[in-house]
Amino acid sequence: MVITGIGVVAPGDPGTKAFWDLITSGRTATRAITLFDAEPFRSRVAAECDFDPAAEGLSPQEIRRMDRAGQFGVVCARQALADSGLDTGVVPPERVAVSVGSAVGCTMGLEEEYVVLSDGGRNWLVDPSYAVPHLYGYMVPSTLATEVAWASCAEGPVGLISTGCTAGLDAVGYACRLLWEGSADVVVAGATDAPISPITSACFDAIKATSPNNEDPGHASRPFDAERDGFVLGEGAAIMVLERRDAARRRGAQIYAEILGFASRSNAYHMTGLKPDGREMAEAIKETLGQARLVPEDIDYINAHGSGTKQNDRHETAAFKRSLGGRAYEVPVSSIKSMIGHSLGAIGSIEVAACALALHHGVVPPTANLHNPDPECDLDYVPLAAREADLDVVLSVGSGFGGFQSAMLLGRAGRP
Repeated sequence: MVITGIGVVAPGDPGTKAFWDLITSGRTATRAITLFDAEPFRSRVAAECDFDPAAEGLSPQEIRRMDRAGQFGVVCARQALADSGLDTGVVPPERVAVSVGSAVGCTMGLEEEYVVLSDGGRNWLVDPSYAVPHLYGYMVPSTLATEVAWASCAEGPVGLISTGCTAGLDAVGYACRLLWEGSADVVVAGATDAPISPITSACFDAIKATSPNNEDPGHASRPFDAERDGFVLGEGAAIMVLERRDAARRRGAQIYAEILGFASRSNAYHMTGLKPDGREMAEAIKETLGQARLVPEDIDYINAHGSGTKQNDRHETAAFKRSLGGRAYEVPVSSIKSMIGHSLGAIGSIEVAACALALHHGVVPPTANLHNPDPECDLDYVPLAAREADLDVVLSVGSGFGGFQSAMLLGRAGRP
């Protein structure tokens, strides 16, 4: 299975090139929240997308109909299809599938409409006549997959994966399964989330998961740093075009990367807590290596989940050591969440796009803001500056609330 097209809307300027330039420069897109008045909140920083839906080609009707997450997804799907050079008129529509991930669905649209319907939360019984016609679509997360399917002229299998913060990885993994089993010839796959809203911020404030470093937003996301104090909420989307390698070669498509293996595990332990030994993530990594018939020494770079919480970074470090042995100390590891924050379900697909681009360009993105490494996180976390590297195989991992642990291996196009 290969990636032949990539579309990204990430914090900062939209577009795949702008995203790649940002994460290889070591600059950060984290800033004070502007999407709503965050003054009452504990954490008032986020990584926002500088996104103008009209400038990105959406019609007034599409803008009114779609939640911000839907807008991200459709724009990325159109970018990915254009980038792939795929003629959708040649592929029968019933052979085109869609796999979209999202953790929180149409959160912004739902919250905005509830505020109106309930008169700012004062009324328990609401008058439905004040609702917008598209409110039902906001309540059904599969709306996001439907919008991407319409934009992609896809009439094959269409589904939404909602496994929290691993949804983006899991959606791409499911897309590979559709290709492998023969249910589709092309899959438009990825994830989208736009969670920067009062309700989401309040939820993470309550469990103190997000960084309260409001005085220095640009340095608030500090994965693997001894002074890290939580993650920074983000938003965005990445959608990719996946095909079988032979079909892509026959049509002369540019191949960014091959997907070599995917696995997922659950810790069945705690909704938000992680076991310190990292066993479940380690098992997912081992299974993925087995599928690809590779060994730890074959891995040239690890894209870490690297959220910047105390427990996640230690858990993940332990998982790498448990699954890779001594190779864990030799392979470069980095977290792009240090620059673009944590966009919940979307981040997994954004990180798959980053891995594909890393293989394509031969560059390892850095971990920004890593000035004072945590002694318990004692691997090579590529602090501050990107590195040029010969990359054949990269590993991307994700960890989500509910105990989800996922791993994916990607290979350089044309590797032996």
